[in-house]
Amino acid sequence: MKLSKIAVIAHNKMKPLMVEFLKEREDWLWGREILATGLTADFVEQEGFKVKVTHLNPGKEGGYSQLRELVSNGNVSMVIFFRDPEIVQDYEQEVTEFLKECNRQNIPLATNPSSAELIILGLIKMEASEKIRNRAGQV
Repeated sequence: MKLSKIAVIAHNKMKPLMVEFLKEREDWLWGREILATGLTADFVEQEGFKVKVTHLNPGKEGGYSQLRELVSNGNVSMVIFFRDPEIVQDYEQEVTEFLKECNRQNIPLATNPSSAELIILGLIKMEASEKIRNRAGQV
């Protein structure tokens, strides 16, 4: 699996945790395209994250629909979505449709730091295995 585009979204209360999580993994994220909905993108950049972030629409202005379309077209390889389980937004249906599309397209989806870490560790292992197989095939 070629991991090139990672979507990141965080509800307001979770944005500081998202920035901390991303900064701690900046070396691994370097060279990958980070896609983020409006306020998440702004917050991540304001906090000094050094990897380039592509800004999408804010969630309440169609950002989840935009992400769903990107996932549907194969333009997202992983989603990190730190959700606040206590809130329900007036555009919750868009959020639900986005999450369903991730499942339909078999896109790794993490909704908290623990699941994101496990997905990343698994992907690092897959990338390392692919490099070893490629080197073995070149001998």
